[in-house]
Amino acid sequence: MSQQPPEIRGEVPGKSSQALLERLHHVECPEVSAMPGAIFWERANGSNVWDADGNRYVDLLAGFGVAAIGHAHPEATRALQEQAAVLPHALSDVHPATVRVALLESLTRRLPADLGMPILSASGSDAVESALKTALVVTGRAHVVAFEDAYHGLGLGALDATHAALFREPFAERLPGRTTFVRFGDADAVRRAVRADAAGAILVEPVQGRGGAHPAPAGFLSDLRAIADDEDALLIADEVYTGLGRTGRWLACEHDGVVPDLVTVGKALGGGFPISACAGRPGVMKGWGERGEEARHTSTHLGNPLGCAVACAVLDVLARDDLPGRAAEVGERWLANLRSALAPLPGVVDVRGRGLMLGIELDTAARAARVVEDALASGWILIQEGPDGRVLSLTPPLNVAESLLEGATARLAELLSA
Repeated sequence: MSQQPPEIRGEVPGKSSQALLERLHHVECPEVSAMPGAIFWERANGSNVWDADGNRYVDLLAGFGVAAIGHAHPEATRALQEQAAVLPHALSDVHPATVRVALLESLTRRLPADLGMPILSASGSDAVESALKTALVVTGRAHVVAFEDAYHGLGLGALDATHAALFREPFAERLPGRTTFVRFGDADAVRRAVRADAAGAILVEPVQGRGGAHPAPAGFLSDLRAIADDEDALLIADEVYTGLGRTGRWLACEHDGVVPDLVTVGKALGGGFPISACAGRPGVMKGWGERGEEARHTSTHLGNPLGCAVACAVLDVLARDDLPGRAAEVGERWLANLRSALAPLPGVVDVRGRGLMLGIELDTAARAARVVEDALASGWILIQEGPDGRVLSLTPPLNVAESLLEGATARLAELLSA
């Protein structure tokens, strides 16, 4: 697995990336096309990415948290290749693949308490849709309480619980409008909202990711668990970003000793292959009722054999190498080093996070944008997050070399001092 420092051979983006960007803009919808200044990834391994111009970078994002075991991990790659050679597709809810059983058993074995009976899907947004549907089926109540600055995906159901106006407003006429947003950390407001709206579910990220690497305040998740119990509602933990070791536990809600009724996982699960899951307590998942002649919640690629095979390999590596434990230890050291090096610098408001899900909050979005651009030019990949783009997001592979984290800290200190 590659753990090399950056090596930049010329300008960033280089001529090849610039040419590819121009070609892309001719053939792709402008809504999803890459932004000016984008580099085009050509290959990746471990903690490194190489662009079309041969520049080598350190990926401090793990591809939005996907490459938790590193890019192109040999065991995940081998699992994908071997599965592709024998069975790349099956008939989802009609005639499933044998490897699907293996994944469901493996995932259930790693989830805490009695969480299990997962519904597989292809994206984090899909997993949230599964959770919201399950909550409605079980409680009969459609209303949901979610949080300001929350991000749960862009499918219409998940989008209704995503807070940012940027994503919501263009599609407001299509949204059900069954979500009440309250301030993250305000348990009293949650209780009032659940009662006022007769909400069937509380949907929370244990650490807000796109919201700016905000961990839930101490005791908040326990308060949500108590409110859900008191009001006969379900507690849904959206752990698409935080789950599978990212914060130092298999699930981030374990830090607070809280077991949700439903949990979503994704991103890291497929190691680069799109696969996600919604799991829950047996009594909740059985609320869908007995198996019928036709499934009411399925899709063509549900339980795709390729994704299942890769996910089995990812879970095995996470467990064998104790990457959740490593994330806790390495993340604690890195957070302390970042605070020591960066907190005294002009423009730094806060350095926070849990495990290897950290954020550096700056005073302006313009300063954050300059740091991201200058970091990329010197071979370090990170992005802006938070509702106003002032937070530098850091979510490297869980097996990233600490020497690279030391290099990143030094480079960030240089950029923020400039």
